[in-house]
Formats: sequence, structure tokens, C-alpha cells
Amino acid sequence: MAEFHNPDTIWQPFGAFSMMVIEGAGRTVRLKGQVSLDVSGKIVGANDMQAQVRQVFSNIETVLSSVGGQMCDVIELVHSTTDIDAFMQTGDIRQHYFSAPYPITTTVEVAKLYDPNLVIEITATAEIPLDRFVAPEKQAR
Repeated sequence: MAEFHNPDTIWQPFGAFSMMVIEGAGRTVRLKGQVSLDVSGKIVGANDMQAQVRQVFSNIETVLSSVGGQMCDVIELVHSTTDIDAFMQTGDIRQHYFSAPYPITTTVEVAKLYDPNLVIEITATAEIPLDRFVAPEKQAR
């Protein structure tokens, strides 16, 4: 059975979603789409692709670290962006967070995200080695 986890080290979900789901023995984790929100839920870098990509990857890193994960454990990313040309200029930021072998990636341009100041949302899937995985405390659903 899957376990759901909302670490208190990142902004808390404000809708019908969890921050991550852990499948099976706790090695594969799927994160909800991350947007550029700080720990209090405020937008970082309104309409600034570079700033938002940095914050989103920082959020992904924070969520993963709550269960012993690292960015090198990410195996898949799905990017939804309102400006694919601007997103394509963020390769240096990706290289700060990832090294070869890189995660598989899908990038799509969308008309808008839930707030007009947001320009990127990234969903991640990671496989955390069992010797590093830290099971979260059970949370009420």
C-alpha cells in the first residue's frame, strides 16, 4: 500500500493533494508537481523563469531529503511551463542539481498554471536506495 507524506520542511498542500507518495518498500517516491513557493506558500520570483526553476528544484531537493533522498535519486521529471523558450535557457540550473546519468524528462508548454505569476511546474519521481531511505512518520489522512 502506498504511503503519503507532507514534510513540514516545505510549504503545506492547500488542496486535494499530497506532497509525495511512497510506493512498495519505500524506494520509489513520486512528488506532486512543485511550483515556486517558499516554505510559507508565497511565490518566489514572480514571472521569472530562472528564479522559479531554482526554487522548484530546491523544493524537490527539500522534499526528497525528508526521506533520505538526494537529487541523484531522481529518475524522471515532467516540466509544465508557460514559456518553453525561457525554460530552455535554464540548462545551467539543471546542471547544478543533476549530473549524468540525467533523469528522463518530458517538457510541455501549457497555457497557464494555477496562478498567473507562475511559469513552471515540475513533477519528479525518484528511487531512493534502501540503505539511505528514511521512512516518514505516519500521517493521518
